[in-house]
Amino acid sequence: MSAVSLTADGHDSPLVTETLASASRMPQLGADVAATLDWCVDVGRRAPVAGEGDTRLLWELLAAIARVSVSAARMLEPHLDALGILHQAGCDFADGCDPWGVGSVGAGEGSSWGVFAAESAGTRLEAVRTDAGWVLRGTKPWCSLAHELSHALVTGFVDDTRRQLFAVDLRGAGVQPHRGEWFARGLPHVVSSPVDFHDAPAAPVGDVGWYLSRPGFAWGGMSVAACWWGAAQGVADALVEPARGERADQLALVHLGRADAALWAARSVLAEAADLVDAGVPPGLDQRLLAERVRAAVVDAATLTLAEADAALGPAPLVSDPGHARRVSDLHLYLRQHHGLRDAARIGRLRISAGS
Repeated sequence: MSAVSLTADGHDSPLVTETLASASRMPQLGADVAATLDWCVDVGRRAPVAGEGDTRLLWELLAAIARVSVSAARMLEPHLDALGILHQAGCDFADGCDPWGVGSVGAGEGSSWGVFAAESAGTRLEAVRTDAGWVLRGTKPWCSLAHELSHALVTGFVDDTRRQLFAVDLRGAGVQPHRGEWFARGLPHVVSSPVDFHDAPAAPVGDVGWYLSRPGFAWGGMSVAACWWGAAQGVADALVEPARGERADQLALVHLGRADAALWAARSVLAEAADLVDAGVPPGLDQRLLAERVRAAVVDAATLTLAEADAALGPAPLVSDPGHARRVSDLHLYLRQHHGLRDAARIGRLRISAGS
């Protein structure tokens, strides 16, 4: 299969090559969570920020890591997303810029970050301004690696309907991740659980509503799609040798060809979207619509690749090849961040709203 580069020549950049080399020196990449998060912090010091001219490179980096370890990419992507959000808010720890006082919750260059913005029925997180500053009260669902990360960017309601983004020290007072069971066979090391906040000190990041309205909100969703694409490339790699072997029949070539064509099309979608992000998405193209289209195209390619791999390889590698079995399980769960027909309906709704 082709390299994970979003350029047609297929050559990895020096940053991607260097990062892959550092990953190769970690025998437990993605499984040793503490070591992998330390590695993510180090990668974050060199990785580009979306929307500033190197979005292709950012997505190539995420895809390349996902091809090697889906779990590691699942840890790296939110960390880099958080750094990008902080950058958009004017925070740059290396230069000492901290206009929102994120350092007040102990955040700095060595922090490992998550982004917790999910909502679910029966849970609600409120942000309350007290004489001593902002505090968080309530429960936030689906907080990945809350037991392991040092900090997170968390959305909380400041009134009945409006939300604001806050930085919080996950190891500080008033923060209690749930210890519930995590039965996942995919991404078993990326545990997601609710977190209870009991007057946990927090620092605002951006004004009310800024997190959801900023252009970068859509960019983050496409960064996740880049991880899906890279992980699917890893699954498709398993189709090459069977198709090359002496006993390969025409169907082995068909399965490889269908996966390759789908992933090449998804590559083109990601590449064009990256260029649009860096050039400034034209006014006639809604940022959310662009992100949903990209995610849908990549999900379809990844889903087809999983199906082709199952049909071509049968059950043997799923029970005898731990690397392939892990990659397939990880990707299946990771793709559930896409909501299928509901997200397709959102594309239709946004398309109608665009009026063109």
